[in-house]
Amino acid sequence: MSTNDDTPHVEVINESEEQEAHVKLGSSVEPVSESEDRDGGNVGQELPQNVPLLPVRDVVVFNYMILPLFVGRERSILAVDAALNSNRHILIATQKEEKTDDPGPEEVHSVGTLATIMRMLKMPDGRLKVLVQGVTRARITGYVQNEPFHMVEIEPIMEEEVREPTPELEAMVRTAREQSEKILSLRGIASPDVLAVLNNVEEPGRLADLIASNLRMKVEDAQEILACEDPVQRLALVNRQLLKEAEVAEMQAKIQNMAKEGMDKAQREFFLREQLKAIRKELGDSGESDEDLEELRASLKKAGLPKDVRKETDKQLKRLESMHPESSEATVIRTYLDWIVELPWKKLSKDQLIIQKAKEVLDDDHYGLDKVKDRILEYLSVRKLNPDMKGPILCFVGPPGVGKTSLGRSIAGSLGRKFVRMSLGGIRDEAEIRGHRRTYIGSMPGRIIQSIKQAGTRNPVIMLDEVDKVGTDFRGDPSSALLEVLDPEQNSTFSDHYLNVPFDLSKVMFICTANVLDTIPSALLDRMEVIRIPGYTEVEKVKIAKRYLLPRQIKENGLKPEDVEIPDQIIGKIIREYTREAGLRNLERELGTVCRKLARKVAEDESGPFVVTGRMVTKLLGVPRFLESEKDKELYPGVALGLAWTPVGGEVLHVEVSTMPGKGKLILTGQLGDVMKESAQAALSIARSRVKALGLDPDFAEKNDIHIHVPAGATPKDGPSAGVTLVAALLSALTNIPVKNDLAMTGEITLRGRVMPVGGIKEKILAAVAHQLKTVLIPVQNKKDLQEVPSELLRKIKVRFVEHVDELWPLVSSASQK
Repeated sequence: MSTNDDTPHVEVINESEEQEAHVKLGSSVEPVSESEDRDGGNVGQELPQNVPLLPVRDVVVFNYMILPLFVGRERSILAVDAALNSNRHILIATQKEEKTDDPGPEEVHSVGTLATIMRMLKMPDGRLKVLVQGVTRARITGYVQNEPFHMVEIEPIMEEEVREPTPELEAMVRTAREQSEKILSLRGIASPDVLAVLNNVEEPGRLADLIASNLRMKVEDAQEILACEDPVQRLALVNRQLLKEAEVAEMQAKIQNMAKEGMDKAQREFFLREQLKAIRKELGDSGESDEDLEELRASLKKAGLPKDVRKETDKQLKRLESMHPESSEATVIRTYLDWIVELPWKKLSKDQLIIQKAKEVLDDDHYGLDKVKDRILEYLSVRKLNPDMKGPILCFVGPPGVGKTSLGRSIAGSLGRKFVRMSLGGIRDEAEIRGHRRTYIGSMPGRIIQSIKQAGTRNPVIMLDEVDKVGTDFRGDPSSALLEVLDPEQNSTFSDHYLNVPFDLSKVMFICTANVLDTIPSALLDRMEVIRIPGYTEVEKVKIAKRYLLPRQIKENGLKPEDVEIPDQIIGKIIREYTREAGLRNLERELGTVCRKLARKVAEDESGPFVVTGRMVTKLLGVPRFLESEKDKELYPGVALGLAWTPVGGEVLHVEVSTMPGKGKLILTGQLGDVMKESAQAALSIARSRVKALGLDPDFAEKNDIHIHVPAGATPKDGPSAGVTLVAALLSALTNIPVKNDLAMTGEITLRGRVMPVGGIKEKILAAVAHQLKTVLIPVQNKKDLQEVPSELLRKIKVRFVEHVDELWPLVSSASQK
């Protein structure tokens, strides 16, 4: 196509129903000639007064602009047919609202462009594709008809002539040309033909129309330029749009350059890696390492690492890429990255917050322990109401065999979390908790991070077993390292020496177990919620044995439940005569022995079922280890029964005092600790201060040596609870009157004779009941501790309270028995 002037045109095809996109500045330019208008279009003929109206969407047509239009609305198709049947002239005006499907006279801009239809083509879908060229701007002065299409009366807008170019106008023309060239240059589509056309156009109005027809701008801005009759003012409006377009083009070019630089860098790295692969292949290195690195890089992306952790791993990965895969340092870095990938940075197991179901799980797994179960259910309730709460630090304290570890497993089961047990007994190296520094082959994270990896989730239940047996030496203090682990205010950023990046432990539920609290540092103990599990009564042991221990031993020894029957009274006999403990381990061993011997009978084809009787118990387990008749023996003068608390539960101790002629020497034997030695000195001082009230020789301390002995093998004995027992034994030796043989006592004394409260009351009463004693003496201030003692225990033994040592002798002396 050509024309007799140098007006450029751009063909734009819009896939909408009847609209084309904006024309882009700098597209291909072709001269248009009327001689090539084979359909008979004549631009130079006289302009008509009445022409059909073609409303268009989202585009403004300017003078000399040639573009294709897709016509699909019925009213618009009829308007095109009417134009083709007359003089091919049609007024193209932009409708005010793009979404309007059938615009009326009030919904079309009054200023449009009179155009000539140069070609027309019918599409298979019924639409028309017409090629139009703008002739002149025109204003609608009236509507001649609205049906079946709009016919309007128009008034051509004549271009005002610019008589004398002013410096201001010349500046505006040059600015328009320069900005246009700049935009074309930024987009990389500048060509000599386009620049020549821009330089040859001198009229400001025509230059404005030429540039505006090729600018990307809003319909409102384009319509404002089209409606402006003053050519100088119209060029000023175009210059304003050019400035905006230049800024956008600069930013677009900047973004493209940045993207290109990034692509160039990526291509360069790819090329270098390929070269490195080829070099390694020539050197005989395995190409599998490159594949491993790619897999490792992909795994790191999928691991959900925090931002600071990802920064560190990227740094280490770059170091690994530059190393020989067989070097020792590469092995250390590769192992480190494997640890990072395998840790559950974002994986959380969902808590089962059904309180009733959790209660059923706890009741099925454990008998009794109501206080512990209530605390666990309270935690679940709070967790249900506040999912963001920090995990508590529970510490179960009690003798061995009472079910501390299995209780932790039940807690994990009730929560639906993973359970990991970590024994701290004998740990002396701080690196066991915080990890080893990454300075040598074989270094690894601490056991906390290892447990997290083993669990596979970020919120498991981790049981720190035997926390009271953590040691300290030159390698560090593991108990101090546990402070950060167990502190809810610090463990959200726990830093392992091996990882050297923070790991969040705030979602972990830590459960500690201990036999005693004395060896736990106070700072560590302060971070725990202590729950005591003192031990079980005989009734509780019988029920636990029937429900848990015996079925487990029957299964483990290859028997069937119907093969063995052990009545409750026989289990009680085994408890009394073969086990005296707070826990259940020895009881389970004895039941296992019974099941093992019965399994032998079954293996020898002896028919069952087997009902265990009292006589069979003696035959299966041997001679009883503890005789009930021992409590009926009369105590010798100078012997008293004391109650002590030990890490394995309560214990009944025999305290013996003997006097002999001498020079007032006090002899202490029996592996006594410092506290018991001080109690012995205090007991002697109290006895000497009460010689008249007791009818003793005032000079007994100067004329006699006193020997105090606590027999129990070589077991060390210490604790503030033997004062009253030492006083009772000493008074019995000095008066030669025996102490009651069915009575045991506990309590500490002062030099003024006050009886001070002690701990472990429940454990001590359990021991007294196990030894078939009838009475226990405890300090009056320990009366409140009886609330934790089961009522069945209190029914089996009488508890007497002592406030002052003067009340002691009348209560313990056998001479006061009726």
